[in-house]
Amino acid sequence: MTAIITITNLSKTYTGGHQALSQVNLDIRHGEILALLGPNGAGKTTLISIICGLVSATSGDVKVNGHDIIDDYRKTRALIGLVPQELTLSAFETVWDTINFSRGLFGKKPDTTYLQQLLADLSLLDKKNSELRTLSGGMKRRVLIAKALSHQPQILFLDEPTAGVDVELRKDMWQIVHRLRESGVTIILTTHYIEEAEEIADRVGVINNGELLLVDDKQKMMQELGKKQLIIDLREAISVVPASLNRYELELSATGMQLIYTYNSLNDATTGITALLQSIHSEGLSLKDLNTTQSSLQDIFVNLVHKK
Repeated sequence: MTAIITITNLSKTYTGGHQALSQVNLDIRHGEILALLGPNGAGKTTLISIICGLVSATSGDVKVNGHDIIDDYRKTRALIGLVPQELTLSAFETVWDTINFSRGLFGKKPDTTYLQQLLADLSLLDKKNSELRTLSGGMKRRVLIAKALSHQPQILFLDEPTAGVDVELRKDMWQIVHRLRESGVTIILTTHYIEEAEEIADRVGVINNGELLLVDDKQKMMQELGKKQLIIDLREAISVVPASLNRYELELSATGMQLIYTYNSLNDATTGITALLQSIHSEGLSLKDLNTTQSSLQDIFVNLVHKK
C-alpha cells in the first residue's frame, strides 16, 4: 500500500530545551486508520501539529502525497483536515456558517448538497441553524469534525476526538470514522482510550518521550508481543510446584489452587501445553478446570512504555 504521508528523521526541540520529538520516521498508508498511543507529553500532538503546518520542525522532512509541507504548504494543507483536542469554536456562529466559512477558506466552491449530507452523517442537520453556544459538548465535537471535513480532505487527523464525551457518543464517532475510511479518507487519531485503538485501528504506533517505539499492524502486534496464559485450577491445594514441572516456569497462586502457565501466542503449535498437561498428570495432580487469557493492547502498551 502506498504512503500518503512520509515522515523522515523528524525532530522538534522547543525554546527552553524540551525535546518533544526525536528522529521520528513513519510512513502512513493511504486509506488506513492509524492510532497513535502515548502518555501525556509523549509528542503525539506535536507530531500532528508539524504535519498540519501549525508547528515548525527543528529538523527532518514531511511529505504529504509527495508534496513537501514547507515548499508546497497550500497543496498539503488542502489535503488535510484537523480535529483538535480543544473546542475552538465561535460561540455565536451557527453550525452552517461555521462549516461553510471553513470550506471557503480552502478555496472550495460552495456545495450545499455536500455540506448538508455531511451534517446529516454527523447527526447535525437538525442543528444547522443553531448557534454553537447552545450545543452540548458532544455536539460541538461533531461540529469540529464537520468543519475539518468541509473542504473534502483526503487525510483526517483526530487529536483525542472522544476526550470528555460519553460512551454512547464515543461509539457513534467510531462508526463515523469507519464510514470515512470506507470513502477513502486516511485517518490518524491520537487517543488515551486504548479500546479505541483496539476497536478501529488498522495499525498502532506507540510514542513515548518523543520517540516512536513501535508501529505495526494491530493484529500482528498483539500476536507477536502479546502473551497467553493457561490457568489450571486444581482440585486440591499444593504448597509448592513439583520439581519435575520447573522447566515450564509455572506460577503458583497464593491459594495454591491454581497453576499459571505463560506462553507466546505467535505459534500455537509449539505452546508446550500438551506436554505440560501430561507432566501434571504424571505428578498425580487432579485438574478441576482450564482457562486461557490473552494480553490486551493496553497490556502491550504499558509494557512497551515501561520497558523503554
